[in-house]
Amino acid sequence: MSSVLGFTLPNSWSSAPLKHVTSTLKRGSAPTYVDAGPVRVISQASNQASGLDWSRARFHNFSGNPKSLKGYLCPNDVLINSTGTGTLGRVGYFTDSPDGLPCMADSHVTIARAKPDQLHARFSYYWLSSSLFQEYTYTALVVGATNQIELNRERLGDAPVPLPPLDEQRRIADFLDAETARIDGLLDARERHIALVKERWEATIYQELIQSRAPEVELRRLGVKVTTGPFGTVFNASQYQEGGVPMVNPLHIRNGSITPDLHHAVPPETAARLARHRLRAGDLVVGRKGDLGRAALVQESQDGWVCGSDCIALHPGGKVLPHFLDYVLRSQYIRSQLLAKSLATTMPSLNEGNLLSLRLPHLTLEQQDAMAERLDRAHDWLVRATNTMRKQLELLRERRQALITAAVTGQFDVTTASGRNITEGVTV
Repeated sequence: MSSVLGFTLPNSWSSAPLKHVTSTLKRGSAPTYVDAGPVRVISQASNQASGLDWSRARFHNFSGNPKSLKGYLCPNDVLINSTGTGTLGRVGYFTDSPDGLPCMADSHVTIARAKPDQLHARFSYYWLSSSLFQEYTYTALVVGATNQIELNRERLGDAPVPLPPLDEQRRIADFLDAETARIDGLLDARERHIALVKERWEATIYQELIQSRAPEVELRRLGVKVTTGPFGTVFNASQYQEGGVPMVNPLHIRNGSITPDLHHAVPPETAARLARHRLRAGDLVVGRKGDLGRAALVQESQDGWVCGSDCIALHPGGKVLPHFLDYVLRSQYIRSQLLAKSLATTMPSLNEGNLLSLRLPHLTLEQQDAMAERLDRAHDWLVRATNTMRKQLELLRERRQALITAAVTGQFDVTTASGRNITEGVTV
């Protein structure tokens, strides 16, 4: 009776090292990249868990027979990302290119080509992408440290592969093709649902502002003051340190919240020197470059953080409520104005004057407060609905992996099994 990675296999199954059931197990080769060429290159960025992303594939400058390339790909090759934390171990499957051009793997991708008389290619794909094998990859097959880790070819070659009879391998692969496709359809539907909920939220803010029918007024007329983060000799990135006082840049502003990278922090003495750029609870921070419309309200726990050079801090004053202004700044109502006032075409950017010239409905403090309360309730619904759907996504992904692992280790007979219970408790 055989076993692999702690799982006892059915009596009719055997196992073998991966190198014994593959005709090719090697890295690709380093390409000479060009904008357009005769050979497509699959890199780690192209090899995604959701499938090969051809928009990320580039071209190799080559003349001659592409089959002579070390990384030349054949239909049914399995591709394994082989370097770097976060991507190492990701498994893909090659059938053919979208336009018929020959393809190759680069030197960061390992090609595993199954021997068709011993190992079904799709079965090997599911085994290598199973959570069981993925955990084994990081515990036993990786060498190096931090982001310099890589997949050791010799250890990979010695890694075990469960081997049902070939016809059973085909049945398992066919079963998983059908069941994972069904689960992937549910995942896609839920992702679309989340996007629609976000669109509904955007529409709610827009309708609130439009339906107020209040005359518009420029931000500067409401007593709002602005401060841009420090430039040039005042501050430079060499002063960053881990810990210290966080410095906020646009990438730290996500979904209306400030989530700092603690590596982007300055010593307390530097923060004290940048006193005029310090943020106070009730201020708002707006990214002034790139993805315009990133804005967030500074919370009590963030009082004293520093506004980075690519952000502008808004200090509301007494004529506009910070909570109300937070909702307005993150709305399509304002985002369209931000884009219209952008100072650049390649990378949109803002300055203080353009930000202060933004127009919004001129409401009394009481009207602002009432609108903010209505938007609070709508936002609470958005958060609850989104959190529920994200938990469902996580559950579906976990069950998808559990199904794959159970099938490739023979925990059930796919000829009598159905994957329907894999989505039990998850509705779309």
